[in-house]
Amino acid sequence: MNTKKNTEEIRLKEHYDKKKKWLEWGPYLSERQWGTVREDYSPNGAAWDYFPHDHARSRVYRWGEDGIAGFSDRHCAINLSVALWNGKDPILKERLFGLTGPEGNHAEDVKELYYYLDASPTHSYMKHLYKYPQAAFPYKDLVDTNARRNKNDLEYEILDTGVFNENRYFDVFTEYAKADEEDILMRISVHNRGPETSEISVMPTILMRNLWSFGKMRGEHSITKLKSTEKYGSVLVKHPKLGEYYLHFEQPQKWLFTENETNQEKLFGVKNNSPYVKDLFHDAVTKNDFELTDAVDKGTKFAPLYQVNIPAGESKTFKIRLSKNKQSATSLTTDFDSIFNDRIRETDEFYAQFKRGESEDTTNIQRQAFAGMLWTKQYYNIDVHTWLHGDKNQPTPPKERLHGRNNEWKTLNNEDIISMPDKWEYPWYAVWDLAFHCVPLAMLDAEFAKNQLLLILKEWYMAPSGQMPAYEWAFSDVNPPVHAWAAFQVYEIDKKKTGKGDIDFLKKIFTKLSLNFTWWVNRKDFDQNNVFEGGFLGLDNIGVFDRSNQIPGNGHLEQADGTAWMAMFSLNMLQISIEIALHDQSFEDMCTKFFEHFVHIASSLNGIGDNWKGSWDEDQGFFYDVLILPNNDYIPIKVRSLVGLMTLNSVLVLEKEKLAKLKDFTRRLEWFRNYRKNNNQTLVVEEYTKGEDILLSMVPRARMERLLSALLNENEFLSDYGIRALSKIHQNPYHLVIDGKEFSVKYDPAESSTYLFGGNSNWRGPIWMPMNFLFVQSLLEYHKYYGDTFTVCYPHGSDTKKNLKQVSDLINNRLLNMFKKDKDGNRPIHQLHQEWYKDEHFKDLVLFYEYFHGDNGRGVGANHQTGWTGCIATLIDNSCW
Repeated sequence: MNTKKNTEEIRLKEHYDKKKKWLEWGPYLSERQWGTVREDYSPNGAAWDYFPHDHARSRVYRWGEDGIAGFSDRHCAINLSVALWNGKDPILKERLFGLTGPEGNHAEDVKELYYYLDASPTHSYMKHLYKYPQAAFPYKDLVDTNARRNKNDLEYEILDTGVFNENRYFDVFTEYAKADEEDILMRISVHNRGPETSEISVMPTILMRNLWSFGKMRGEHSITKLKSTEKYGSVLVKHPKLGEYYLHFEQPQKWLFTENETNQEKLFGVKNNSPYVKDLFHDAVTKNDFELTDAVDKGTKFAPLYQVNIPAGESKTFKIRLSKNKQSATSLTTDFDSIFNDRIRETDEFYAQFKRGESEDTTNIQRQAFAGMLWTKQYYNIDVHTWLHGDKNQPTPPKERLHGRNNEWKTLNNEDIISMPDKWEYPWYAVWDLAFHCVPLAMLDAEFAKNQLLLILKEWYMAPSGQMPAYEWAFSDVNPPVHAWAAFQVYEIDKKKTGKGDIDFLKKIFTKLSLNFTWWVNRKDFDQNNVFEGGFLGLDNIGVFDRSNQIPGNGHLEQADGTAWMAMFSLNMLQISIEIALHDQSFEDMCTKFFEHFVHIASSLNGIGDNWKGSWDEDQGFFYDVLILPNNDYIPIKVRSLVGLMTLNSVLVLEKEKLAKLKDFTRRLEWFRNYRKNNNQTLVVEEYTKGEDILLSMVPRARMERLLSALLNENEFLSDYGIRALSKIHQNPYHLVIDGKEFSVKYDPAESSTYLFGGNSNWRGPIWMPMNFLFVQSLLEYHKYYGDTFTVCYPHGSDTKKNLKQVSDLINNRLLNMFKKDKDGNRPIHQLHQEWYKDEHFKDLVLFYEYFHGDNGRGVGANHQTGWTGCIATLIDNSCW
């Protein structure tokens, strides 16, 4: 328990006590607003085509803004970001470039080099690195070369293009520091890593979000030039809701003003009302034509323009300050650097609590993982009713939209700061990703983590039926029900740190989760037999066919993983209800309810219920999905994957000390157990001795031993870097014929070679951090009960015996080894560009990928998915849970 608060923790307390608004400003600006569903007003949902990257610089967004290394207020009304020009690009570098879903050989893919280096929980200090080529940015080469590649080819990345050769690039560090809650310092440091002097234009940009065109914000929006001196300049920013701010900066070569208005003439051939449009700076800077910008001193978009030549190996720093107060001319000199130094020192003090004697490399990995978690907070806004019907004074959306994507979610109305999976590749919340995000976030700011979990359950998110929204591409898709698991993890982390459990939080979330649990029971149990469906359940292409939409033979799929998730959900709800019941005995009824739910579900999956054979295959020692055809034919889908292994994660030890305090629940538990025994309904899911701890496990011990032999077999699931999603035995593909049509699955350790679910994620062999996190935890829970009396061969087939805590630790170490430098200084995650990552300006940079190669640990998929991959920070410091 930590009793002494550091400066950053004091700020957090001030914020949550509503004494100061330390989180009013933060890194909330998206990295990609174009190509998103919320900006798509096409008839048939062609989001990538309707609003492409080429439109982004010229066209006003409806639902947000984007930029590089951005910082904004929590409503995204006033936005700071960095724009650059190397003198050769056809356009300014205002936003990150990447391939759209249809362009990439493995779907959407950002094609830039950028890193989140540091961040404090109140965003009082933030540090971002962008690597900008000095040669012309290879837009066309990236698109054309990837277009020639197929699913079996590697992606063509920017380091493959040659534009970084001879280190001909700039390192652009953007830092923010808060002198006060609304006094924000911005420092941009540009380093020339190349062999000769190179020119660069730097434009710290302030942009006011355009809501006036949509009738959503009346009143004055303006950025106006104020009197300047020889060395310093400033502008006055006026917003009808936020009031006035002052932006102070060093005197630039040019003051660039324009309006955040669409260039109708360029995009649609319609004459503009004014030449002052969103993309004016592009023409002014790249064509060296400042006639229009020199003629005005007011707008809704502004940037001071600095054009400098930086010698080889040298750097140039630019200072900017946004404040509620009109600062003096010395506000960029007298205290500017000292404020940064103080915030950096305070951030170091905050993170010192996580050092447990790890190596410097491991500490760096964790610090960057945390930084990524905090940098990927983002403003997210969509009102589905308005999105479907359109805004006043705007063209009416096509009528097809009323029957198209997300039309059934008319009550969904979101405007919040939310933790994103990846602010470029996935700049929209995904509800099961978010649950995993909240675990490492709780280590930094437990209140934020708790609020994030509660947020998704609010009536303006959750459907009236109790369904949670999945993500904007299809809010009705079904994600694994991990919210209850995450809630208890966050509760425990917070309790361990503060010494007091937040029972009010558990009560609030329990009530809403009960609605969601009921939705599952009523909507996803086809035969009402406690065996659940759910579709792809976030595991995309793990099956032989699309488990959400293409069930062959007009059948339905009884899913081992859907059922295991529901068993786990039941245990999580039991765990929460027990914790609440220790303070409020009226919750003992709920303990009984979720205990019985768990027993029924686990018994059904194991084949103990009436008229159901179960999902267990005794010959192969594995759980499988089962296809039920209309004629009641029963076809097991014998793919050895996480689908069957998920059952291991439904485990909970009921501690005797707690049971002794819950006499009513304990009495009912014993009655229910005796009732089933007397009616030949064996309760195989428990190990029970009266007066002792009770183990609730979905998998009876004999079956668990067989599953563990597969989990820990290096020829099946156990990789040098964690647990694979699909057994390696499927290098010889699994084939299945249904109604004369052949389906198959083969082991695919890296990028997907199929188009199922767009092909940008792959569950047919790679290592996924969230699932591995669950295995690490579950093995510890089994060990809590069995101790050293339960050992297994590790790895399977060896003579080495380990208890389950040791196995958990060893899997944990394998996961960490993907990120750590090996004896040759290489990180497995970066192996496609190992030589680059040995360079002095790359060697300590870490990317947090979406998933990892099943054989060699290489990072695959979205390369800034610090979201759930950020769980590595928790695995490094597992003393917190």
